[in-house]
This record gives sequence, C-alpha cells and structure tokens, in this order.
Amino acid sequence: MSEAKEEILGRIRASLWDHPQPAEPIRNYRRVSDKSQEEIIEILVDRLIDYKANVYHETAETIADRVAELLGSSSRYVVPTGIKQEWLPEDTATRARVVDSGNADKPGALSLRELDAVDAVVTSSTVSCAETGTIALNSSDQEGRRAITLVPDHHICVVPVETIVDLIPETVARLDFAKPVTWISGPSATSDIELIRVEGVHGPRTLDVIILK
Repeated sequence: MSEAKEEILGRIRASLWDHPQPAEPIRNYRRVSDKSQEEIIEILVDRLIDYKANVYHETAETIADRVAELLGSSSRYVVPTGIKQEWLPEDTATRARVVDSGNADKPGALSLRELDAVDAVVTSSTVSCAETGTIALNSSDQEGRRAITLVPDHHICVVPVETIVDLIPETVARLDFAKPVTWISGPSATSDIELIRVEGVHGPRTLDVIILK
C-alpha cells in the first residue's frame, strides 16, 4: 500500500473512532396516490408524449389491428414467449414474428446480430409510473430478457391500465428486484454539448405505447 493511501485511510479511521451514526431519514413522502385512475392515466400520457413517445388507447378487440398498423406491411419482429397471442396480428407473406426463448443460454434465443436485424419488438410491461412517465419491465415471460427491448430500433410496449400507478413508491412495490428491471422514459435519446438531441443511441429510437383498457 502506498504511503499516501495509508495516510488517507488513517485519517478516515481517526475520524470514525467514536462510531458516529447517521440520522434516521425522514420518510414523509407520499406512498399512496389520492388521484383517480383517469387522472393518473392522463398524467402518464402527458409525460410519455413529452418524452416523444407515441401513445395509443386500445381495447382487447382493437389492439391486434393497432399492432399491425404500427409494424407496417413489411416487418420481421421479435416477441417474448409469454406475450398474449390475441395482441398480435396474423403473420403474412411480408410480416412475421420471431419468438425469443427468453434465455440467452437456451435454444431459440436470438443472438445480438439477429436482434439487430429485426424491425421491431412487441412486449407487455409490469408497471408504469405516471409521476415520472416511466414504464418498468421486470423480465417476465410477457416482457422477455432485456436484450430484446434494447437492441431493435422500434419497441411497441403494451401498458394495461391496471398496471399504471401514480407514484414511485407504488411503482417499486410492484417490482421484483431479484430479476432484471428495465426503466423506460421515452425513446432512447441523448444530447451533446450543443444540446442537439440524438435518438436511438442506447436503445430503441421509436417507442410506441399502447394503453390497453
């Protein structure tokens, strides 16, 4: 160990000789929302649009048609194993789905090169926070592994209304942190020193959100 490092650590030990304890944090923030579901959905939609996501309102009867429209007539897209089949349009000669196994070590998992070659990905979501406009994926069978939502340029994400909450504490309470969590606040984007916005830098450049009633 260098002399300088030993001196730094010695000073730290000396300053902590009496074992000081940090003050108990004050947790007086809101943990439960008092807003109606309609208000919460409105806030989420406003945030998502502000983040340059595209938002659509659909029902079980209309969602497949919307997904077909968003995919376009010529598209090869990936879906996780647990996606609800009634959400997806029928395959055509120019549009077909590819199912990813959900585990990079299992047969059926697409390589990064294969994922980069698909046009889009369609998944569900675990919970969405209206306060921050953030959608959280928790690696469930309906969402798949992180790679399938980070590599393709186009992400179509289904947000069931019952999964929309208002506050961060409500969001965290619905997540299983033993599994990977992906937080999405609009399309992937960054700005350089001149504040020029560039989308698709470290994830999808297009995010279509379907609010499913």
